[in-house]
Amino acid sequence: MKNIHPVFDKIVSREAKEIRLKQKAKVIWFTGLSGSGKTTVSSALEKKLFEMGYFTQLLDGDNIRSGINNNLTFSEEDRTENIRRIAEMAKLIMNCGVIVLCAFISPTDDIRNLAKRIIGEDDFIELFIDTPLEVCEKRDVKGLYEKARKGLIKNFTGVSAPFEKPVDADVIIDTSEVPLAQSVEKVFKKILEQISYPEK
Repeated sequence: MKNIHPVFDKIVSREAKEIRLKQKAKVIWFTGLSGSGKTTVSSALEKKLFEMGYFTQLLDGDNIRSGINNNLTFSEEDRTENIRRIAEMAKLIMNCGVIVLCAFISPTDDIRNLAKRIIGEDDFIELFIDTPLEVCEKRDVKGLYEKARKGLIKNFTGVSAPFEKPVDADVIIDTSEVPLAQSVEKVFKKILEQISYPEK
């Protein structure tokens, strides 16, 4: 670390970029089981925000693991490293004035708190997609639960690895009960004040 010399103090500030984009940058973190609807809701929200003139970036589990984190497994240690890298990436993008939507299982309190510490509590909005395991498993859009039940996938959240439900999420949605449009609207209403740049 002796040869590391960050230049954060020399780059254009986040505030200046927020003024240019006319928005307040935040990280909106979607957590929940595989198949719960994280990507569906977050991508629909991103489209709504973009159509309204907001500048956004969506980070999704499969996309990240196919690229920057393709060297990580699903062991407890690698899951933590996966979220650490994602959180650092989200923070860098947020500091460009961009609203970042993150859709990741992030199954434990420790992992989510790690992300929150890196990003900063004031900039971290947590959304829990609380769709029941049996519903997620029936959907099984990727065929992962079936493989996990057969023992073909180890450390699979909800089957052979635990999921700790957040106790203080900013928004909780069960997509088996709430239609997509209503889910997006519920999230939008919650975040609107926090992402809107104040008119002077």
